[in-house]
Amino acid sequence: MPRASRRRSPAAERHADTVRFVLFEARPAGLLFHQLTRSSGLSHSQVRSGLACLRDMIAERDWPPLIWTRADGYKFCSDPAELQAYEVSVIREKLTEIRRFITSVVAPHAVLQPKGKWIKHLNTQLNSVESTLDVISEYSDA
Repeated sequence: MPRASRRRSPAAERHADTVRFVLFEARPAGLLFHQLTRSSGLSHSQVRSGLACLRDMIAERDWPPLIWTRADGYKFCSDPAELQAYEVSVIREKLTEIRRFITSVVAPHAVLQPKGKWIKHLNTQLNSVESTLDVISEYSDA
């Protein structure tokens, strides 16, 4: 059985089609979540389900990437500079999550179990991920 992230219900696909249609109608502008909800006639949970499914469909069908910005909301984008800015902001967000996970869970676990094989392996791998994300987050074309 496929993972939950790979299973899509027919309802989620219908919601994704509705969200895609509404976003294409709004192009090149984006829509904030409440605008997307109102314009699509879907509930909050249906829009969330549709957005998640739409992201999977975009990857499968080579459609333009879907991004979210505070100013514009959700929108399809093909501008390289805007895509890079979005990607760097997501990487920085993930970097913050990883750092908090390391300091609040992994480091205290390592103190409790300093010779544990699992915690040593986990710590090594997460430090590698943190280092890689840090390099990416500092990248710029300038």
